[in-house]
Amino acid sequence: MIRKDFPKLGEHYFEERLPNGLLVRVMEKPGFAKRYAFVAADYGSIDAEFFLNGKKYTTPQGVAHYLEHKLFDMPDGSDALLTLSENGADPNAFTSTNMTAYYFSCTDGFEENLRTLLRFVSTPYFTDASVAKEQGIIAQEIRMGEDDPDRAVWRNLMRCLLARDGARDAVAGTVESIAEITPETLYTCHRAFYAPSNMVLCAVCQDTPERVAAIAAEILPPDLSPVPAADHGAPEDMTPAQAHMRVELAVSAPQMLLGAKFRPAERGDARLRQTLTAELALQAAFGEATAFYNDLYRAGLLGDDFGCSADYCGPIALAVLGGESKDPDAVCARVRETVARIARDGFDGPAFERARRAVYGGWLRGLDRFDDLCVNMAEGLFGGYEHMNAFPLLGEITAAECAKWLTETLAPERLALSVVAPKGGEDDADDDA
Repeated sequence: MIRKDFPKLGEHYFEERLPNGLLVRVMEKPGFAKRYAFVAADYGSIDAEFFLNGKKYTTPQGVAHYLEHKLFDMPDGSDALLTLSENGADPNAFTSTNMTAYYFSCTDGFEENLRTLLRFVSTPYFTDASVAKEQGIIAQEIRMGEDDPDRAVWRNLMRCLLARDGARDAVAGTVESIAEITPETLYTCHRAFYAPSNMVLCAVCQDTPERVAAIAAEILPPDLSPVPAADHGAPEDMTPAQAHMRVELAVSAPQMLLGAKFRPAERGDARLRQTLTAELALQAAFGEATAFYNDLYRAGLLGDDFGCSADYCGPIALAVLGGESKDPDAVCARVRETVARIARDGFDGPAFERARRAVYGGWLRGLDRFDDLCVNMAEGLFGGYEHMNAFPLLGEITAAECAKWLTETLAPERLALSVVAPKGGEDDADDDA
């Protein structure tokens, strides 16, 4: 394995590309009792259409999430989730727009748990009966989410921003779309996207890094398989499909999300620089230390759940901010004023440097949060960049660079607002779910 050191951070990792194409990265953490393993496929909810070996496949919405649920079922009738738990591990999984990941943490039995993790991820087993049973479970999950205000405000923002991109659809799909999923669908997508050449294995542990790679080589298929090419259709325009959407649910106070689209940079260092520029710009303009947030917080227009972030969803990226607010329109007006001021005057120098230190500190703390660390490693590996380069790069990004990104991305004509209001409130906007 190749060792790479980052002496200024006191960190290092080992990395190896196996003959089957799997990239294995292991960060050693002496002094930590916890061990963590994270295996991810470059396969998300937006990848419903793809090419493999010259053939195009079109699958229903929600297959990636459905596959995540079903992979825990083993051919011998056991449940891998239960097996890991009984061996002292804390396992879980998630599906996002961009990736599907399976992971566990433990203090003992790391190698045995790693074998279990890799074995169930690489062993698809689907029957008509088990697929039908899961349809009922996921359909219930989808219906429950329809009344969840957090999901609703996000889903409706996607419907406002996106005209046709796959990120517009819920990760879990719809009740109608998952009814179309068959064992053959799942086997096809597993064969395409769960090839080791389309996956990464990240671990944080004190064990010999070579053992992690050796176990992966032993458990996973040995062949180097072709990587599927996702078909995301025509590029989205940067203006929203709809400027405003409001629905009423059983909430005590309105929830809001304000967002805009931007075009992701190409894979590699440019993507990392854009990611950091977006994070730094949003924190410098709207973070907890800014006048924007503190003025609105004191006025009772924002709460401590307010947040802002940049999210990458395949061929499109989103800048999003929001939280609970009794007056979403007032918050939006203040956002526009803040962006206009930065366009005119730029960022205040000392305030921008405080934001830079805060972002740097967040990334630094993430090195000891093993879940964040593994997600960042995987995103970097799939995105073609070295995530540890974030630290020196944060010192290079200028206030002018951030101001340019912010004022272009959050231009008034590119903004869309999603509001979930209490039932019985004044209907002052489009009521379109």
